[in-house]
Amino acid sequence: MKYTALVLKNLVRSKRRTILTVLSIAVSLFIFSALVSVPTVADQILGNTASGTRIATHNKAGLAYSIPVAYKQRIVAIPHVEVVVPESWFGGVYHEVSDQFPNLAADPEQVDLMWPDWGISKEQFEQFKKIRTACLVGGDTMKRFHLHLGQQIQLRGTLYPFNVTLNIVGMIGGKAPPNFLLFRRDYLEEAAGRPGIVDNIWVKVDKPENVPQVIAAIDEGFANSSAETLSESEAAFIGNFLDQYRTFFRMAELLGFIVVLMIGLVAANTAAMSIRERRGEIAVMRSIGFPARTILSLLLAESILIGLVGGILGCGSAYIVLRAFSIGGAAGPFNTIHMPPMILAETLVVAALIGLFSAIVPASSAARRNIVDALRTVA
Repeated sequence: MKYTALVLKNLVRSKRRTILTVLSIAVSLFIFSALVSVPTVADQILGNTASGTRIATHNKAGLAYSIPVAYKQRIVAIPHVEVVVPESWFGGVYHEVSDQFPNLAADPEQVDLMWPDWGISKEQFEQFKKIRTACLVGGDTMKRFHLHLGQQIQLRGTLYPFNVTLNIVGMIGGKAPPNFLLFRRDYLEEAAGRPGIVDNIWVKVDKPENVPQVIAAIDEGFANSSAETLSESEAAFIGNFLDQYRTFFRMAELLGFIVVLMIGLVAANTAAMSIRERRGEIAVMRSIGFPARTILSLLLAESILIGLVGGILGCGSAYIVLRAFSIGGAAGPFNTIHMPPMILAETLVVAALIGLFSAIVPASSAARRNIVDALRTVA
């Protein structure tokens, strides 16, 4: 602690260089922490949403194809099945095309039994079952558009050639996706002319260990039909949906590490230049009794402090930007991006390592250099 004032004084000796170095590290770690946070979306969604007892049944040909809603009656009769809820994707927009968020329709009778972990009160569920135009809205969507309970909104159809007018009766919370909007499928069916088809059928079984058995029974029951099914656990269903982003996730991680490597090289060059300019000062300190170890510690402390300040600025800015980006409503799963505490900690560690390794070689060389040679060089 007794050398703290000396470290701080040396940092402000060349204010321009210190500020530019801090800013360069801050920018690089802003990019690093933001990019490394992107792959955490998949784990976050799976951890927050997936249940061990829910199954998603859809057309074997792909999610773009439908299945008959009549399949529900046969699925209900399968042993260990407790709840069955057909679901259809609406895909409407609120005002403009940029105002997109996931919105879909489900049969209202057993929504509360299928998703009891959505944090919706019994009264709100009852309102959803009672009011034909009722809808439940995720917390992030409520904040994004400044919505409130009791408000009437209209979604403009994109997949369907009509709009739907909805009344907000509850806010989705708990483990539900925070940006979803759910309304009643009977309302959608009526507006669409009752086509009798759905995109998915959600199934809830009594115990997680019975999930494979039920999946096999469902798919075998509809084998060789005009609309064969593919049933998956909720975790597998969400994971397959996220697979289309896996390459992007890997590229984000790779770019993040490349950015850190490049700024590490820049910081090392800056540290070497700074220490080279101070050879005379270091030689004088050695000549008046400062041990080489103390001088090395002072030089490394300066560099690590610069790295940490840059890291705090960089990852702090990234945290704020990602938070605003999430609330502002990105497309696809990216509207759930946030920076986990572990990424914040990792970024600060990376910042300290940039400071350490950028200065350790030139600092060690300067601190251990022969005093007479050093003084003769700068004389």
